[in-house]
Parts: sequence; structure tokens; C-alpha cells
Amino acid sequence: MRKIVTAALALSLALSAFAQAAPPKVPATQSPLESKTAKQQAYPKVVLYSTSWCPHCKEAKEYFTAKNIPFINKDVELDDKAMEELTGKYKSQGVPVVVLGNDQKVIKGFSPALFEKAVKEVQTKQ
Repeated sequence: MRKIVTAALALSLALSAFAQAAPPKVPATQSPLESKTAKQQAYPKVVLYSTSWCPHCKEAKEYFTAKNIPFINKDVELDDKAMEELTGKYKSQGVPVVVLGNDQKVIKGFSPALFEKAVKEVQTKQ
């Protein structure tokens, strides 16, 4: 009898350890990789030209981070090539400048409403 109780206890512990180690369940129609990349694919490529001291740049970075929007930050004070792109290609002397997609939309300045409107425009063109 003692062996049966010990075996049952061991089996119970093994099952509870297995249940804790199991990965979270994802709907059968969606793999874990797909669920992670679905949010990233909701937005086109986002490039932010910024400086460390600019309050509007900080607002943009915080917005993108809070909304889990992947973006590339190019600090024009630290990156000479980024400064050349900003002033030459995008004809801007100020920051922030947000570039969506492959230069499909360029936003000078930042506001969440302006950004979301531009994203919708880019998505409808695709």
C-alpha cells in the first residue's frame, strides 16, 4: 500500500511540474510565432529621426513603445548619415521626422492622430 501511495504522489508531482512547464495555449489557427509577428505587421516600417533633448521626439518614442510599434530611431546628433538623410533626402531642418514604409509617407512633427492617419494612408496604398 505504501508503494502505491508513493507512486501516486510522485505521479501527481510530475504532472503538476509538466503543467507548469507547458507553453501558453494559442488558438489552433494561429501559431505562437504568428501571434507575435501579427502586431509587428500591423504597422509599416517606421523610422524616427530624432534628438535626445527634443520633447516631441520623446513623445513619439514613448508612443511607439507603449503601443508596441517597432521603429528604428536615428539620432541625428550622433549619426552623421542620419543627419544627411534628414536634411538632404527629407529636406528638414527640424525633428522629429517620421518616415513610414519605403518613403511612402513622411511626417514632419509628431502627434498620435497624425501618425495613425498616415499609417492608414500607407496601408490602403499597399
